[in-house]
Amino acid sequence: MYHSGGMYGLGSTMWGIPIVGFLVMLAIFAVVVWVIVSIARSAGGHRDTPTPSGRDPALDVLRERYARGEIDSQTYERMRHELER
Repeated sequence: MYHSGGMYGLGSTMWGIPIVGFLVMLAIFAVVVWVIVSIARSAGGHRDTPTPSGRDPALDVLRERYARGEIDSQTYERMRHELER
């Protein structure tokens, strides 16, 4: 018995299986990369960008240190000036 449809009568549809498998694998890889990049960005903190309220987190820390008495007014002014540059 000769079957012109190929192995088990599937014929050329066998080529679609590896292509779909490759596309699924590529999609999974893209999702994994996206998750890693998202985690890295959120863990980075972006210290040089202001917060959504428009305030610089570094200046907030400086104000807190001054308020607690950890630094004097001269040090506060010098550091504030450097951070605002």
